[in-house]
Amino acid sequence: MNSSVLLRLVVMLVQLWPCSPSTQNSSPQNTVQSFTPARRVKRGWLWEPLFATEEQISPHPVYIGQLKSDLDKQDGNLKYILTGEGAGSFFVIDEYNGKIYVTQKLDREKKPFYTLRAQAINRSTQLPVEPESEFIIKVRDVNDNEPQFLDGPYVATVPEMSPEGTSVTQVTATDADDPSYGNGARLIYSLVEGQPYFSVEPTTGVIRMASQMDRETKDQYLVIIQAKDMVGQPGAFSATATVTINLSDINDNPPEFQQRLYYMSVSEEAPVGTTVGKVFAEDRDIGENTAMDYFIEADSSDVFNIITNNETQEGIILLKKRVDYESKRRYSIQVKAVNRYIDERFLKEGPFEDTTIVKINVEDADEPPVFTLENYVMEIVEGAMRGALVGVVTARDPDDDESPVRYSIVHSSHLKRLFSINEHNGAIITTEPLDREIASWHNITVTATEIRNPEKISEANVYVQVLDVNDNAPEFPKNYETFVCEYAVSGQLIQNISAVDQDDSGEGHHFYFSLAQEDSNSSHFTVKDNQDNTAGIFTGKSGFSRQEQFYFYLPILIEDNGTPPLTSTNTLTVTVCDCDTEVNTFYCRYGAFMHSLGLSTEALVAVLACTLIFLVFFLAIITIRQQQQKKAPFSEKMEEFRENIVSYDDEGGGEEDTEAFDISALRTRTVMRTHKPRKKVASEIQSLYRQSLQVGPDSEIFRQFISEKLEEANTDPSVPPYDSLQTYAFEGTGSLAGSLSSLGSNSSDVDQSYDYLADWGPHFKQLAGMYSSRRTVGD
Repeated sequence: MNSSVLLRLVVMLVQLWPCSPSTQNSSPQNTVQSFTPARRVKRGWLWEPLFATEEQISPHPVYIGQLKSDLDKQDGNLKYILTGEGAGSFFVIDEYNGKIYVTQKLDREKKPFYTLRAQAINRSTQLPVEPESEFIIKVRDVNDNEPQFLDGPYVATVPEMSPEGTSVTQVTATDADDPSYGNGARLIYSLVEGQPYFSVEPTTGVIRMASQMDRETKDQYLVIIQAKDMVGQPGAFSATATVTINLSDINDNPPEFQQRLYYMSVSEEAPVGTTVGKVFAEDRDIGENTAMDYFIEADSSDVFNIITNNETQEGIILLKKRVDYESKRRYSIQVKAVNRYIDERFLKEGPFEDTTIVKINVEDADEPPVFTLENYVMEIVEGAMRGALVGVVTARDPDDDESPVRYSIVHSSHLKRLFSINEHNGAIITTEPLDREIASWHNITVTATEIRNPEKISEANVYVQVLDVNDNAPEFPKNYETFVCEYAVSGQLIQNISAVDQDDSGEGHHFYFSLAQEDSNSSHFTVKDNQDNTAGIFTGKSGFSRQEQFYFYLPILIEDNGTPPLTSTNTLTVTVCDCDTEVNTFYCRYGAFMHSLGLSTEALVAVLACTLIFLVFFLAIITIRQQQQKKAPFSEKMEEFRENIVSYDDEGGGEEDTEAFDISALRTRTVMRTHKPRKKVASEIQSLYRQSLQVGPDSEIFRQFISEKLEEANTDPSVPPYDSLQTYAFEGTGSLAGSLSSLGSNSSDVDQSYDYLADWGPHFKQLAGMYSSRRTVGD
């Protein structure tokens, strides 16, 4: 079925092929004829590829090609039109024959081609004969650009002693000419400077080693590379580049001592770790290839050590042990320097190491005394009498055995002096008996000083061990709390006991427990030794009575295994408890406490109840008293304060005076007042009321009070800062003026006489005039 469909498609294509429209170049008037296969005529533009050579300079236009229509009958009836890039400027066309000319110099590197459009029209009808068609004019390249090294200058590094042919680096030049046309962009490389050490590949520009080179001889080379276009033909352009090639170091040189023999000296007084001297092996390599380690060989005495200074690569010889001029005065050691990082490629050239001899002389010095031992260990039995010999220390002068030495003990100021030493022979004795249980070891520092040169002092440590003797009897480790029930049965275990001993037993402690023979309670209790340094206390009968006997005191004998053995008597208190057979420790402790107070449980409850009642009664009394003491700050019988006295420090100008005082002065905040703490108002009023009943307004107390309140009103910053309102509770009983209030008065202002205001001075002159005028008007 698929083959039949394919066959039909092929037949249709064959039928349609002759009837397909011609190219766009066919003329419209022949459209009908084009559908007839036998009469079909091909119409269109005729031209060859167009090229224009760059950089051409000519006084006349240069012909580059011709456009032509197949309808052109050379009768001048067709007109050719050129449009697009460069049309009319770089390119012109002869409108009669379609020839194209270049009128200006072209540069391919700026524009390699131009896209233009051509059209042919009938001069008579001005109708297009050929449709507008697009074509391209390519600019043909000439060799007008020099090669360029864009990445220079070049720097490269290659290891020294690299084999011939080793790649160092690659240089690349570029040429702006057309690589697809001619040889203008084909470059070759050559070596101008750098032979015979380096070579360059002509086509790739890869620089290679031409021979092995030693960095220690020369570590840097300048190589000049030339690039030529036109494959190096005559007339080619060229450019050069400089390549700096550095040789990196490899470890191809062993260390070498500049001296085959070193002389050094060290004092016999020098402490361990003193620097004796330095040696240095030179390595011509650089960086980590110069790293080396130093070793000491052929030193059987093991007196010296050597370390490496990693910064300077020097070998530092140190004193490992103290030297003695009297024992050995000269040492000879062999020092070896070995490269730390070795390149195996050069091992065949020899070992990368070197050796030298170091001779060290010991210098004599006045040395301090030397003890026969650095640390002494001595023993003494505890309890030894005062003056008992502990041991002897010995020191000598290494410079002169006959030189006398004086001994002494360094005593700590906070420790008790328990030992002394004979300054001539070094014998250490006790100054008082020692107790091992207080301190089993004592550390003493002994000094030896040259008598001829007291500055020469040495020290030694003496450790004194105090040996134990059996001088402490065993005892209970704690105070046992033992209870037995009233209904306990015979043979019941009521307590396990043990013992401790402050003495030190080399074989281990072993204690023996028993009940004292004279014990009157032996019939009530028994002691069973468990043979493991513990014992059990058992009841010897059934039933106990608290009324008959509340406490039992058992004397327990404990004996140790020391030499000689010691025995102690320890009393175990057994308390009878009100219980069946199992002991409740808390309940038994409570019963024992009550028994020690001599009170029963009922009596204790009564005492607690009485105490509680007393506390309740005491709190009730305190509450009632506090309520009675709460009173109002003013008594109900106290006269009512009827009027407030307002005091101003300035006199007004009357009703008509509105400019007598600048109100802005009251708003200023520059007034500074000294704060004076005020008293409580309520207490002051009560005190004033009591005083008002005894004194009049002319009293000194009254005046002092008014002055104080006025001063407080003027200086107190906690109240309104300018006008303050004060209440003075001095009116009524005891006041010569009587009541100042007019509330209860039956008279009016008309009945009043204000003549006395004129006697008050000029300040009240205006006020007196006002009241006098009112009286005149009323009359």
